[in-house]
Amino acid sequence: MPMQIKICGLKRPEDVAYVNAAMPEYAGFVFAGTKRRITPEYARQLKGQMNPDIQTVGVFVNEEISTIVQLVKEDTINIVQLHGDEDLAYIDRLQDALGAHKVPVIRAIRVQNQEQIKEAEKLPVDYLLLDAFHADEYGGSGKVFDHNLIPPLTKPYLLAGGIDCNNVIEILQILEEKNNLPVAVDVSSSVETDGVKDAVKIDELVHLVHSIYNR
Repeated sequence: MPMQIKICGLKRPEDVAYVNAAMPEYAGFVFAGTKRRITPEYARQLKGQMNPDIQTVGVFVNEEISTIVQLVKEDTINIVQLHGDEDLAYIDRLQDALGAHKVPVIRAIRVQNQEQIKEAEKLPVDYLLLDAFHADEYGGSGKVFDHNLIPPLTKPYLLAGGIDCNNVIEILQILEEKNNLPVAVDVSSSVETDGVKDAVKIDELVHLVHSIYNR
């Protein structure tokens, strides 16, 4: 089964050059209050430098809907990822506001229990993203969560949380044995050195996953 990869938290032109060389399927721009946050204006510049075959994902935490819609309409982002406390009412308003500009929506879950994932699957979104829970962070913590908590899902999901070159294949093989593979893995801090994206780590992870799952 083909496995896709998302490199999240791009901040610099060098980061764009790294993903252009490695060619993951997705690259993430973070618009929330973290160390990886960038402005919409800067994201626009980075998008202009990116290979058009790489889909850009905007990561938001309780963002004003008008901001998301503007980024979609101007083609700065191709996919919306909601990583905060966005509920059904928020998602409905977002979908209405997008109108004819509808794009895929990912709802991120900071996993604490299985019931939480089952409830999230009922939301009118295209994908779930399962990430580790951290009390002080909405994502990018580099922590691994218990993958035994992932129930059989009908909705496709992305897997995040502490995934790196040392564990990604083992994690995917275990999930494959359970017939519960994600459609993509999502990495950020594990492809960084001293807080900035590392070309070698990005290239290594992308090629490792693609060489095994995309043959």
